[in-house]
This record gives sequence, structure tokens and C-alpha cells, in this order.
Amino acid sequence: MKMKKQLLLAAALVLSSAAKMSACTDFIAGKGATTDGSVLCTYNADDYGMFTKLCHYAAGKHAKGAMREIIDYDTHESHGFIPEAPVTYNVIGNINEWQLCIGESTYGGRDEMVNKQGQIDYGSLMYLGLQRAKTAREAIKVMTQLVEKYGYISGGESFTICDPNEAWIMEMQGCGDDPKQKVVWCAVRIPDNALSGHANQSRIGKFNMKDKKNVMYAKDVVSFARSKGWFKGKDADFSWKMAYAKPDFSGRRFCDARAWALLNHFYDMSPYLDWALGKDPNAKDMPLWVVPNKK
Repeated sequence: MKMKKQLLLAAALVLSSAAKMSACTDFIAGKGATTDGSVLCTYNADDYGMFTKLCHYAAGKHAKGAMREIIDYDTHESHGFIPEAPVTYNVIGNINEWQLCIGESTYGGRDEMVNKQGQIDYGSLMYLGLQRAKTAREAIKVMTQLVEKYGYISGGESFTICDPNEAWIMEMQGCGDDPKQKVVWCAVRIPDNALSGHANQSRIGKFNMKDKKNVMYAKDVVSFARSKGWFKGKDADFSWKMAYAKPDFSGRRFCDARAWALLNHFYDMSPYLDWALGKDPNAKDMPLWVVPNKK
């Protein structure tokens, strides 16, 4: 079976099983892993009745002083206003006119990291990125600058951020009531020839802080964990998820297991089965991405 047909099958499996899973799942393929060179991603969300209509944000030019109200994606309550961008792009669903698309899955992380004074929730942040950016890299910059300024009110989140050339996973959490810092985050590019996915469990472990081309992160991503006593090793050994969202049994068995099952269609994931089963606390952790080795 050709790779493209396999990817479409996997996407269909994700969508058809959403009601049974009761969870969010994203699947990602770099342009070198598809037969036609497309970057592909899927996104299903678990909130029954939430997606009864297709959202649309029309492109626009906005006068100086125009403000944008932040309406919570889940609760629909207002978080106040922030300045509107001078120019915004046309958005339909979770993709904009530049073929930038953004999806998510919520993993929660440490409860004490939720910034209750934050102004921007994860859903609003996705659409602000789509309205204000043309590429995945630009979206990461836009989204992180917004929460660094106005605060991030949601729990731990994994974002899929893709454009026609690149695919990224960004993970983000607030800094609780810390007066000096509002948010920590890191983003890793998925290689062109690779596949990835996430499903309500933090997926970014160790990341190469010297790889400026394929890795981005908050300047205090390690020091904040140190200040809380959650990490004591060398910077090179820092693992995002082990510090901020250590996987427990349910995170592995009911969340990472979904990513495992998707990737297993294209790559031999048997070495990571014990991890996905959640039984062995010392099991081999799943990699963030895999290069297909099944035809």
C-alpha cells in the first residue's frame, strides 16, 4: 500500500474513532514522508457538540487602537481585550489563506503551573496565530510573544503547527503565580522524512538547545524548572515532559498509546510497547518522531 493511502487510512481511523476515544489526537507527516511532497496533519477534538459549525475569521485591516476581545475557547467567557493586529488573514476552520494550520491536544501538566491571571487561553491562541502568521515559524513567534506579554491561562498544551514546508510541535504551560514569568514553552521541528503524533500526553522530552534551526524555546525553560526543584541536572539533560508533565499510567496507556498505534502503521513500534501499556515505569520512552520503515 502506498504511503499516501496509508496516511489517509490513518486519518480516517483517527476521525472515525474520536467518539469512542473521547480525546484529542493529532497525526503529522513531513513532506518527505508523503508520496506527493505534502505536509499532512490531522486533528480531532473530543468535546461533543463543541464543533457544530465551521469557524470563519475574515481577513481585514484594522485601524490603530482597534482591540480584540479574547473569548475563551471552552467556557466562552471574556478574558478582556488585547490590541488587534494591523492586518489579519482569512481563516476557515483551523487553516488560513497561507495554508498554515494549527491543531492541539491538551495534556494538563502540573496544576500549580496554571496562571489564573493569564489572559489568553489555548483556543484563542491558535486562532490568533492563524490570523497573524503566514508560516509555522512565524506562528510560533506570534503565539509565544502574545502569551509572554498577556499571560497564558490554560493548562499544558501540545500544538501541531504546520505550513506547506514545515511541521512543528510546540508545548506550553503557564508559570502559576510567579510574578517574574508568565509562560514556558518549547517547539521542535519534525524532520521532513518523519512522522509524529500526540494525544493528550506531553511528547517533547530532551531537545537540542544548540539546534537553533529546528528547536525554539523560552529563555527560562530550564531555569524555571530549577527554581521549583523539578530539575537538577545539566541543561543538556533537561526533558520538558519529565520536568513539567511526567507521564503517569493513564498518560501512557490511554494517551501515548494512541500515538503509538498510529505510528505503528508505518514504523515498528514494538520496542516501545511496554511504554504504551503503561506498566513498566522503566520502559523505553517513545521517540517524538519516527522515519517510516514499513511499506
